[in-house]
Amino acid sequence: MDHQQNLIKDSSTLDLTQLMDALEKPAPFTPGEPLFWNDPHISSQMLAVHLDPNVDLASRKADTIDASVSWIIETLGLQAGDAVLDLGCGPGLYATRLAQRGLAVSGVDYAQRSITYAREFAAEHGMSIDYQWQNYLTLEAENLFDAVLLIFGDYCTFTPDDRLKLLGNVRRALRPGGHFILDVSTRSLRDRYGLKNGWYVSQGGFWRPGPHLVLESGFDYPQQAIWLDQYIIIEPSGKMIVYRNWFQDYDRASIIAELTAGGFDVQSVWGDLTGTPFSEEGEWIGLVAKRVA
Repeated sequence: MDHQQNLIKDSSTLDLTQLMDALEKPAPFTPGEPLFWNDPHISSQMLAVHLDPNVDLASRKADTIDASVSWIIETLGLQAGDAVLDLGCGPGLYATRLAQRGLAVSGVDYAQRSITYAREFAAEHGMSIDYQWQNYLTLEAENLFDAVLLIFGDYCTFTPDDRLKLLGNVRRALRPGGHFILDVSTRSLRDRYGLKNGWYVSQGGFWRPGPHLVLESGFDYPQQAIWLDQYIIIEPSGKMIVYRNWFQDYDRASIIAELTAGGFDVQSVWGDLTGTPFSEEGEWIGLVAKRVA
């Protein structure tokens, strides 16, 4: 099924067959509309959420980011001049703080609007941060970084094959003995939020600047520990667009096994990336992994 269709076939007929097909449970990691991160309207809304210091949505709250940066530097023993790569850097919230601590920082993100904001912010504040608009899966850096960060569950959004490729890219980018810092979500987080199932009409909001209908659906794949949040947007013209956010969830054993298979030695496991002790009932798992030589 195409992720963009028009439900109105003529001036008076609404084709519900396509809508019913879109509401069926898809196979794991079936893609949705690819123009999400760089959609002109959605990307502006996403940037605004990133920059709101009081919400845990696109980015974590400002005080949590502050605590994470301090904890990462202390835990890894990073010194001024050490090279750090922030994957999924967004508008540079972590990268800016790392650079202010004297680290040589690079940031990569696939959202062009966020990268543009990050570059402009760095230039305005006299900060030398190398920002690149790029998909992590095309990363070609080799032996350049002392640490690579992938924060707020970004790792969980990739397919199994893409995660394997991503781990290879991160391992290659790290210097011998370098560290990979990431966090992943657990089933406890999904259980708390539950499965989306509803609809609403908006005169303008996150998905579109003008009137539109939003159908929200959630799907659980318990045998694979996968969840899907799906959003079907229907415009007044009848145009239908399907957006899908996939999440692979983990427990301690499964994420350690995956990182080990990808060429990393997991050195410590935490409840988050601020140093909270790990709990089997926790919603997040923070990991410090070392590149295997």
